[in-house]
Amino acid sequence: MVIVGDDPASRIYVNNKKKACAECGIYSEEYALPESTTQEELLELIDRLNKKSDISGILVQLPVPEHIDETTIINAINPNKDVDAFHPVNVGKIMVGNFDFVPCTPAGVMELINESGIDVSGKECVVVGRSNIVGKPQAMLLLHKNGTVTICHSRTKDLASHTKNADILVAAVGIPKFITGDMIKPGAVVIDVGINRLENKKLCGDVDFDSAEKIAGAITPVPGGVGPMTIAMLMKNTVRAAVINRTGKQS
Repeated sequence: MVIVGDDPASRIYVNNKKKACAECGIYSEEYALPESTTQEELLELIDRLNKKSDISGILVQLPVPEHIDETTIINAINPNKDVDAFHPVNVGKIMVGNFDFVPCTPAGVMELINESGIDVSGKECVVVGRSNIVGKPQAMLLLHKNGTVTICHSRTKDLASHTKNADILVAAVGIPKFITGDMIKPGAVVIDVGINRLENKKLCGDVDFDSAEKIAGAITPVPGGVGPMTIAMLMKNTVRAAVINRTGKQS
């Protein structure tokens, strides 16, 4: 795990990932670099980690400082060690359905759906948000499970007309309590990917839980819900990467 700078949220995320590795018995290293680290220095570190045989997975905690190009950094990671699944090679594999790694948050959402016994096939699935990290891969994973998928975003007209039609609704828009109960189909599965901090320092999701809970058939809380699943999927990706890097075969 590589962290550049002293962003408080990034520090919390890295600490949680280190803790999860320890709990799973996965060896981990942390490289905490100062804010002043140059892009060239970061690329040199990634190159060394790419070549280290005892390191199966590389994760650069985002965001990186503004003077470092995020895309360049992601592209420098060996795709077989890209446990975040952000490299274009891994993104392309998700598109065609022949993937080794899946971005951890969408993977966590799918695990929640599967473990809850929810059949995606034939269901109306609406994803609110189109980020490369969550929205787009989430839509592809639901499509691979034969869901009928609609992607909504900031330019979508009459958003509620789409969300009210969803049997499975995934909220990943980054706006606190944006999805309210009157925007949800009765009995729908509502999965809240958002994590936002309010003025009173409390955490909340993109869904207004109090109003949505009364309408939804199943709903994830914030905190809890998707957050812990994201880290669990990172551990799963890391184990898969270890197998691939040692055997050349998928786990």
